Amino acid sequence: MLITMRYTILFLTGIFLLASLGCAQRQSATSVPDTSLEAAQGQDEEFDLLSDDFFSDAPSSVHEPVYYDPLEPMNRIFFEFNDKLYYWVLKPVNTAYSAVVPVDFRYCFGNFFTNLSAPIRLLNNLLQGKFSDAGIVLSRFLINSTLGVYGLGDPALVDFDLEPKPEDFGQTLGAWGVGEGIYLCWPILGPSNARDTLGFGVDVYSHPVVYLNDDLLVSAAYYSGNKVNLLSLNPEAYDDLKKYSLDPYVSMRQVYLDYRRNKIKDKAAKQNVVDEL
Repeated sequence: MLITMRYTILFLTGIFLLASLGCAQRQSATSVPDTSLEAAQGQDEEFDLLSDDFFSDAPSSVHEPVYYDPLEPMNRIFFEFNDKLYYWVLKPVNTAYSAVVPVDFRYCFGNFFTNLSAPIRLLNNLLQGKFSDAGIVLSRFLINSTLGVYGLGDPALVDFDLEPKPEDFGQTLGAWGVGEGIYLCWPILGPSNARDTLGFGVDVYSHPVVYLNDDLLVSAAYYSGNKVNLLSLNPEAYDDLKKYSLDPYVSMRQVYLDYRRNKIKDKAAKQNVVDEL
């Protein structure tokens, strides 16, 4: 298992580097047209795919692309694959699972999965210098693992008012100033980008389930169980997105990117307040 995870990290790192260095042309359909003098003369402007300035919120006289998706044809194929997987496999499994397992039990299982992944949140809070939040993560883990009966309950929130502090390595990279790179839609895993793909690999390797067993099937069963349980608590999210979207692929891409960018911006905003104080 450890060897497999090392190869996974190396593979994802390679994808990350290729995404940042191997793409030579923007193909964003939603970009505002470039009206600068240089663009009128046909000159190509150099840019850094992993620079947060590429997605800056500041007004620009040139253009401000909403996304960077040069691999859209491939991503759409994987999106269609995931769509079929959802309707042919995940949705029927979710329907049966929801019918058999009461909702209170499903919330308990969700608490258990969240509690077991506490080392990921602890590590990334520390890497971002958020030591107070890291202390809260550790306190929540200890309280929920004992009083909460192995994390099935959440007395840390209910009784001690300790709110979760979710962090992952993709957010950590963003807090360090690493740009998101190109948009990616992975089979089974779903929407991502170059930065979050690398972050996902590090998070997988930081999860304790990797060290508690050396069987890939057990890890796959754990991951699948977590996703099915999460889906059972939010059963209509994907159906609603498709129902109200002219192009579900575009909607999914924008929802994902907006969600991730907002999480990074929240950190940046908080840090600005601290710096001003």
